[in-house]
Amino acid sequence: MKRFNLELGVGLFVLAGILSLAYLSFRMGDLELFGKKGYEVQAIFADSGGIRSGAGVAIAGVQVGKVQQVVLDDYQARIVITLPIDVQLPKDSIAAIKTRGVIGEKYIEILPGGDEEMIGSGGRIAETQPAIDVEELISSYVFGKL
Repeated sequence: MKRFNLELGVGLFVLAGILSLAYLSFRMGDLELFGKKGYEVQAIFADSGGIRSGAGVAIAGVQVGKVQQVVLDDYQARIVITLPIDVQLPKDSIAAIKTRGVIGEKYIEILPGGDEEMIGSGGRIAETQPAIDVEELISSYVFGKL
């Protein structure tokens, strides 16, 4: 009986450890277990600037969503963004590709507009600003083109 209690205790401890690791994996990987929560909007950019799926989407410096996919559409980059239901974007919002720091990760910054009409699910952000190419700026400065 004593051996059975010891084995049961060890088994429960190992199970709790496995469940904790699974929970941490989902939380750290920002994975969604039961499907998407929120809605999708699209933005068309002349240059994606190297942004990738999974990149963050921020409003006022606060991450509110993420990039679902980046695809080529008529020689432009169509970026699909997932936002939570409680974050509504006015029709005249502006999406810009930014970089954290000088050579940091790429993300999309959304500047909300003042329009009373909101962008719905599957809608499109009309105004976009492409990424600034830091290498091009530096070479322009070095070679006196600025």
